[in-house]
Amino acid sequence: MTTKPKVSKFRIRRSASTAPAAGSYGNAAEAQPAPEAQAGHAPGQQAGQKPEPPRDGQIDQTRAEAPGTSIDDIRREGLTGRELRMARRVAQKHGLAPTSDFDAVRLLRARGIDPFQRTTMLELVKGDGAKARDEDRVQLPQTVPAPGHNLPSTETNPADRRAAEIVGIQRDIVKRRRRKMLLLFSRLAAFVILPTFLAGYYFAVMATPMYSSNSAFLILSADGSGGGKGGLGGLLPGQFATGQDAIATQEYLESKDAMLRLDREQDYRAHFSQPWIDPIQRLDPDASTEDLYSLFRNHVKIGYDPTEGVMRMEVIAADPETSVRFNQQLIAYAEERVDELSRDKRDDAVKTAAESLEQAKADRRAAQERLVALQEGSILDPEGEIASIRSLINTVELQLQEKELALSVQNNNPRPNTAKVEALESEINVLRAELERQKRRLTDAASGERSLASKTAAIQMAQADLATADLVLQSALETMRMSEIEANKQVRYLTVSARPVAPQEAAYPKVFENTVLAFLIFSGIYLMISLTASILREQVSS
Repeated sequence: MTTKPKVSKFRIRRSASTAPAAGSYGNAAEAQPAPEAQAGHAPGQQAGQKPEPPRDGQIDQTRAEAPGTSIDDIRREGLTGRELRMARRVAQKHGLAPTSDFDAVRLLRARGIDPFQRTTMLELVKGDGAKARDEDRVQLPQTVPAPGHNLPSTETNPADRRAAEIVGIQRDIVKRRRRKMLLLFSRLAAFVILPTFLAGYYFAVMATPMYSSNSAFLILSADGSGGGKGGLGGLLPGQFATGQDAIATQEYLESKDAMLRLDREQDYRAHFSQPWIDPIQRLDPDASTEDLYSLFRNHVKIGYDPTEGVMRMEVIAADPETSVRFNQQLIAYAEERVDELSRDKRDDAVKTAAESLEQAKADRRAAQERLVALQEGSILDPEGEIASIRSLINTVELQLQEKELALSVQNNNPRPNTAKVEALESEINVLRAELERQKRRLTDAASGERSLASKTAAIQMAQADLATADLVLQSALETMRMSEIEANKQVRYLTVSARPVAPQEAAYPKVFENTVLAFLIFSGIYLMISLTASILREQVSS
């Protein structure tokens, strides 16, 4: 068994009794009387009251049609089918019985209802249950508040409630912002402003005033020509081209050696250990050498300008006279250092030449002694000696030849003289022995280690060595003379262009500059710490 579906009907067809007779919308509209006309009296007219007859020239407002309320005018508006169907549904909702869609628009406009209003379209359909609830609901009289005795209602307007919530959120944001700004100012005051104030108070009130004396000096050369000929050396004046000496002097004045010497001679440690100096700048009497050297580097400032060749020195002390005394003492140390450098350069330049000269003298002396020794151990003229031996041999050979001829003549005689023959033979034997002896003598003089020829060659070599030693000695003497001249040209000396003068006002501490610097330092430290904390907080929270 099935039940019939129950739905609300939106389009109800007209019955045959209400259908138009002529079939045209215009005739049907004319045949259908208006609801107000069917009621028998005009709207707003009380029952039982006779209508006032119209006067001449007066139009009956209840029967006159407003512009756009006739069927033809509505058709000329060009309404869509959807709008016409919507107008019919609205007319049926209000209990009207239009004969057509255009008639529905006309009837609704006659009642002052806009058929195309959105709220009207949303209230087209109501379920049967809603109608039953409306009919079954008990209508009780509404309470009217008594004037002067009204109490605040517990119900609030949503717009007012939303505005109140927005105001509360804004107040909370302002409160939170004020709290954060207060915390920020507190941190700034604790980590930046207060330390800066303490630093400024120290520099302005507590710090012991320090006095500085300034001086300037140059290192010049005696010849007026610079050491460097190429590069930038040719662009600089000759007397200023002493950069290496100036740098060496600056390093010496800033060294620990100069500090210890100043402490020994001028009692540098005791000056900065006096009790009237503030505790921060005061030096402990038992301080180490490194602490004293750190104080010395902070209170002695030396600079070198290579373009001008000027060295500028600033010495800081607790009183003006001591500052000038320390400055003058350091200038004296610089002069001694420059003199030592000049003496070292001069000694180095002359030392090599002097050593060469001494070596040349020693070589010549040795060559001469060797020649004398050779001449003492042999004949003065070995070649003449050999010539005399050869001449003697020739003489002996001639005599021997004569004696042999005489002996031959005696032997050819049939009766030779025996005495003459014996005498000739004896002479021949003597001459032969002499000839052999002279030949041996000549042989000994011409060959062997101790021959006259070797002795002659040795003497000649000794004479050549002596001549060479003489030339070397002359060259060494010339080099020595030139080295002395060049050494005298390379002499450096220090000249003071600005001597130190005792100041009348303290130069340190500089209150404003030091306070601003302290503020920047504390601000930078706070900024770094805050950024680091923010980054770490973000990393941990993420």
